[in-house]
Amino acid sequence: MGRGRKLDLSFDSLKEGWEVDALCRTCGENRSECICKKGVETLPPSRHRLVVKTQMRRGKPVTLAGEFFIGDREAKELLGRIKKRLGCGGTFKAGWLQVQGKRVEELQTLLKEEGFYS
Repeated sequence: MGRGRKLDLSFDSLKEGWEVDALCRTCGENRSECICKKGVETLPPSRHRLVVKTQMRRGKPVTLAGEFFIGDREAKELLGRIKKRLGCGGTFKAGWLQVQGKRVEELQTLLKEEGFYS
C-alpha cells in the first residue's frame, strides 16, 4: 500500500452471515455474477437431487427447494406451474425455488409429478 492510501473495509452488508456461492467453471466468477452465462449446467429432472426446507423470511414462512440446474426458461415455466397448482406466490433465485408458506409435502409431491425425484 502506498503512502496516504487507506484500506476501506465494510462488513455492513453481512447482517445475516456469509452466503456461499458456487464458482463458474468457465469464467471463475460467482455463479450469481457470472459474465459468460455458461456456468449453469443443465441437467435432466431425473438427475436432480433436491433439498426441500422451510425458513423464516421477515417473520413469515417460506419453503425452499433446490438447487436446480435448469435454464431460465424452464425455471420460469416450472415456477408458473407450481405457483398455479399451490395457489400461492413464489420466485426463482440463484437456482432455488422459493414458495410462500409452509408447503413442504405439497411441493415434494408436485416436484415428483414433474419428474425431479426418482
